[in-house]
Amino acid sequence: MAPQQTGSRKRKAPAAEAGAASSSSQGSAAADGEGPLLLKRQKRPAARRSLVRYLKGREVGARGRAGLPGFEGELRSYAVRKLPELLRERELALGTLNKVFASQWLNARQVVCGTKCNTLFVVDVQSGQITRIPLMRDRGPGLARAQPSCGIHAIELNPSKTLLATGGENPNSLAVYQLPTLDPVCLGDRHGHKDWIFAIAWMSDTVAVSGSRDGTVALWRMDPDMFNGSIAWHNDAGLPLYAHIRPRDLETIPRASTNPSNRKNVCLTYCDELSLYAVGSQSHVSFLDPRQRQQNIRPLCSREGGTGVRSLSFYQHIVTVGTGHGSLLFYDVRAQKFLEEKASASPDSSPGPAARKLKLTCGRGWLNHDDLWVNYFGGMGEFPNALYTHCYNWPEMKLFVAGGPLPSGLHGNYAGLWS
Repeated sequence: MAPQQTGSRKRKAPAAEAGAASSSSQGSAAADGEGPLLLKRQKRPAARRSLVRYLKGREVGARGRAGLPGFEGELRSYAVRKLPELLRERELALGTLNKVFASQWLNARQVVCGTKCNTLFVVDVQSGQITRIPLMRDRGPGLARAQPSCGIHAIELNPSKTLLATGGENPNSLAVYQLPTLDPVCLGDRHGHKDWIFAIAWMSDTVAVSGSRDGTVALWRMDPDMFNGSIAWHNDAGLPLYAHIRPRDLETIPRASTNPSNRKNVCLTYCDELSLYAVGSQSHVSFLDPRQRQQNIRPLCSREGGTGVRSLSFYQHIVTVGTGHGSLLFYDVRAQKFLEEKASASPDSSPGPAARKLKLTCGRGWLNHDDLWVNYFGGMGEFPNALYTHCYNWPEMKLFVAGGPLPSGLHGNYAGLWS
């Protein structure tokens, strides 16, 4: 490891959205039977191969995909559909932090979050304790600086959950921390992005890709020698040291035409099990299957989805939608309709438009009653929170949701644990 510099913290900008994608789990079932032991092993049925069966297996939500055959697949599907109506909220106090844009579960009780006020922190969902993580600082003052307080818009863990990538004190830079200690490893501040980092994705345990508002995509490789040591490096003052790295490659993505009728996309998630993307805009959720030219899943529009989309996640065939008006909606891709409230989903209820969508409404959170709130919003007592981020802990059946007031000038926050 050849660390070169020290790290620390910083802050402002228009609100932007971050989405948090959920991971899917797979399993297999074994059947045990009583009775005499068979003397002769039964032959396993031969695999059936045909074009019809191949195409059938490509259908969205086809049964038996991804190692979930028969009864077990149906049981998991039933649990995923029923969980949302059982969730109950417990609000978490975040003090005076401003708007949570990104979040990820670290373990069964800790969630790491990034905010508009450029704060990286870990919240213990059981005790409510908040621990701030020092941000890494660029090496030289001459580097491109972001506008103050544009915030942290992306947090991602590598596949083995040994590294965490997010923004630095300068949100144009890529910061990598070691887990579970959150010791700084390296900062991508050399010849990289010239504007805010909005998205991060790990290609492997040591290779990450970042996307920036400057229209570039950067490829980063972490040298294992930087984080394989068991002892963190520190300078004479006791501050942790970290390496300064440059991207292995930097590409400019061609910009689409700026047609006023184009939708402004704000979040995206991918379901590996269905090979399906869900893209959220201010008033729509669109679905894209990269294997098909003709898309057979109709997009959700504002008439169906209610309010603007701010965060999305996929688990099996259920899409969770965080809106700009403080509510969570749940869409069944297989049935191509929203989950409904228990009463309206019963067999005795009358079909048709009278059925009510299942909607979880989040709490009030905290809002700063400053001059802007008084002068421009008339001292409005209640202001719905935009749900900029949410993430599931499926083994624990928990959902972390966070955000803050939608207007960019308002200062506030919301965080809640649904379980």
